[in-house]
Amino acid sequence: MALLEVDGLVARYGRITALQGISLTIEAGEIVTLLGANGAGKTTTLRTISGLMSSAAGRVRFDGVDITKLPAERIVRAGIGHAPEGRRVFPRMTVRENLFLGAYTRSGKREIADDTERILTTFPRLRERLDQRAATLSGGEQQMLAIGRALMSRPRLLLLDEPSLGLAPLLIQTIFEVIADIRIRGTAVLLVEQNARAALAVASRGYVLELGRIALAGTSADLLANDAVAAAYLGGAA
Repeated sequence: MALLEVDGLVARYGRITALQGISLTIEAGEIVTLLGANGAGKTTTLRTISGLMSSAAGRVRFDGVDITKLPAERIVRAGIGHAPEGRRVFPRMTVRENLFLGAYTRSGKREIADDTERILTTFPRLRERLDQRAATLSGGEQQMLAIGRALMSRPRLLLLDEPSLGLAPLLIQTIFEVIADIRIRGTAVLLVEQNARAALAVASRGYVLELGRIALAGTSADLLANDAVAAAYLGGAA
């Protein structure tokens, strides 16, 4: 049994059908990437899995349990974290407060303190800015905070939406190193990322979305070697 099973997922914005029967799986401790052009349905897929958007049809199962109709808070408690597109940190709250808010479903003070220390070790810049308001952070620092906040819920699956968007190359490298480390620590990752080459380098498998449907699926090696994927997302033929 896969950790996450998405079966025939349909989602709509009014009369517009954004997802037209998406099906995918993620195994425990696996990184899977979603590729596709803007508007293909990648962000909608993550938002529907995490309960931020209601599905019109289909099912989402997590660890064998149907979570399709659960509210977002219950889905977080079930073990799914979400670092959304655009970071969405709370600008008037400090770094420390943002991190603690990520642990709102938890009660063990010692474990929360241990996880906070682990995140600050992973992202030393956040330690230096613990008492700064999130609005004063750079884009890269806000992305670190968004990922750290999501990890504070101790998810078994982390949904990451465009973690490298707008970042300098050195920070992009850091973010992908952290994503690889997250997997090593046992957390599965569903990654939406425009930097297809970097995403496929860190993921074991991928799905290519087109207009709300899965057009292609395979191992990262297979997708990297696919001429159509190379032409559309990798800047040339494989």
